[in-house]
This record gives sequence, C-alpha cells and structure tokens, in this order.
Amino acid sequence: TKFILLGITDSPSAQSPLFVFFLLIYIVTLVGNVGIITLVRVSPSLHTPMYFFLTHLAFIDICYSTVISPRMLADLLSVDKTISFSECIMQFLMFAFFATLEGHLLAMMAYDRHVAICHPFLYVTIISSRVCWQLVASSYLFAFFSAIIYTWCVFGGSFCGFNRIDHFFCDVVPVLKLVCSDTHSNEMVIFAFVAINVVGTNVVILLSYISILCTVLRTCSTQSRARAFHTCASHLMAVAIYFGSAFFMYLQPPSSHRSLDKVASIFYAVVTPMLNPFIYSLRNKEVKAALVKCGRRL
Repeated sequence: TKFILLGITDSPSAQSPLFVFFLLIYIVTLVGNVGIITLVRVSPSLHTPMYFFLTHLAFIDICYSTVISPRMLADLLSVDKTISFSECIMQFLMFAFFATLEGHLLAMMAYDRHVAICHPFLYVTIISSRVCWQLVASSYLFAFFSAIIYTWCVFGGSFCGFNRIDHFFCDVVPVLKLVCSDTHSNEMVIFAFVAINVVGTNVVILLSYISILCTVLRTCSTQSRARAFHTCASHLMAVAIYFGSAFFMYLQPPSSHRSLDKVASIFYAVVTPMLNPFIYSLRNKEVKAALVKCGRRL
C-alpha cells in the first residue's frame, strides 16, 4: 500500500544544505521558464514557430520539474518519507509523460531549424500555424500513450517484499527491483519503447543537422554560416544535456545500474529544466532584443 523513498542521501548533516540548493534550483526553474513563456507572449517579434515550440518546452520543463522537486524537497526535511502506492504511480506516470514529451519537442525544434535554413522560401508554407499545432498535439498523444505503457509495465507486477525505493522519486529501475514476479518481458517492452522514443527523436535531430550542415557549408557567405551555426548552437546544447543523461540512465542493462544513477537523475530531472531558459536566452540575440524592449516598456 505504500513505499518508502530513501532519497538522495541518508546523511542528516547534508540534508539541509541540499534542501537550500535544490530549492534555489527549483525557484530559478520556475522564474526562468515562466519568463520565457511571458516574453514570447508579449513580444510580437517572437511570434514564430521556433518560439511557439520554445514556449511549449518551457511549459513542459515547469511541469516536469514540479513532478519531482516539491516531493524531493519535502523528503529532505521530513522524517516520514513514505509515499502511497497510488501517489507513486501518478508521479511516475506524469514524469514519464513529460520526459517523453520533452524529447519529441526537441526533435520538432530541430526539424524547424532544418526547414528554416535548408528551405527558407518555403518555411512559412511548410511550418504553418496549423502544422505546429498538429505536431505538438501528436507529440502529446504519443507521449501519453508511451507513459501509460511504461506505467503498466513498471507497476503491473506483484509487490510482496521490501517497500524501500533507493531513489528520490518513483523511477523505473528502483521500482522494478521491488517486483516479486518475473519482470524480464516488462523490461523488454520498456526498453523497446524507450529506444523508439529516444533513438527515434535522435534520428530526426541527427538527420536535420546533417542536412543543415550540408546546406551551410554550400553557402558562400561566412556571415551566413556564422548566423546559421549560432542559431543551432543553443538547441544542440539542450539536446546534448538532455539526451546524454537519458542515454546513460535508461539505455543500459539493469545489471549495469550503479550509484551514479541518482546523479544522472538529478541532472536530467532537476538541473536540465533550469538550464534550458538560460541556454535559449543568453545565446539568442532575438530573445535578448525582445527582453530589452520589454524592459524599456516597463
């Protein structure tokens, strides 16, 4: 009927400093992503498909972080770290949904950059407002379907032994370790869906950037090359941070999981949502220009 989350650390002296540290990260995550959404909404110059996708990414990062961080912060200061079976299922379902959705959004943003650089004259036709909504809606549906499959595979077995989860939230690997029944087929299904989502979105990103690279290298203007590379640099940085930690965590055999899993989980579940607004704003001239205009209005 319930689980006990062992958390990030069992050292009492480290819990208070970690609480302050992760609370600051969570506040910065909320302020940064809400700021991106607000800035795009109030700045007509940012009403383009690229920033439409960016607002959805910011919204997902807010939800994604909120699924994990408040519970983690409460457990750092609490003696009672129990979580009910139903709460654990809901936390994992929402986490899997938003994590999958973020990967699809990053793939869409790569495709958007591909069309903008490789087919600039057809950009408005190909990436229309209707197409943007269709892409986002299909991603939400597929991410929800994947999350249901993941949740059923993780929590569909028999729990009859230990109820201590050696993690700070209900994640795939630590929960599956507590299942008494055979989990081999469930693990294979999870691995297959993770591979479809992670590898599939990475193939889209890779092909998009190969096409962008070929197009940019054919252009004669050095200034055009620099502008194109600068436009793509922010997105590539976000992709590398997010998918790098996801590959490390989920695309390895269960026997290979070690204590570094918690570090990887902190990175993609807590730190990445905080970094995305800075990656897209500090390296983006359009966002900085819109921010200056809003500052002048205020």
